[in-house]
Amino acid sequence: MKVWQQAIELAVHCYRATDGFPKSEVYGLTAQIRRAAASVAANIAEGHGRENTGSFIQFLRIAQGSLKELETHMIIARKVEILLASQFQSLMEQYDEIGRMIRALIRSLQEKA
Repeated sequence: MKVWQQAIELAVHCYRATDGFPKSEVYGLTAQIRRAAASVAANIAEGHGRENTGSFIQFLRIAQGSLKELETHMIIARKVEILLASQFQSLMEQYDEIGRMIRALIRSLQEKA
């Protein structure tokens, strides 16, 4: 599933971006960004694995929530200047694309249900 693959890539990029964060953030923004990013892909996978359209839609909505949480943490990291502008821009482009894909998938599944 393409949206899941893109979410995995976003998580990998988030892990790499947070490698350079200060050690004082290991339990702060580093952990929050990594957890939220991994949660997007994990919820897409879990919903798909349920083999029930209603459950899949619910888990996609949870993935959307994790994506918004990730956005918030990235904005904070950028504002406190521990996330480089170039990293922020690249991650936000991925974020936007995955958000569009999740919304489209939800609409498609709702039409079928």
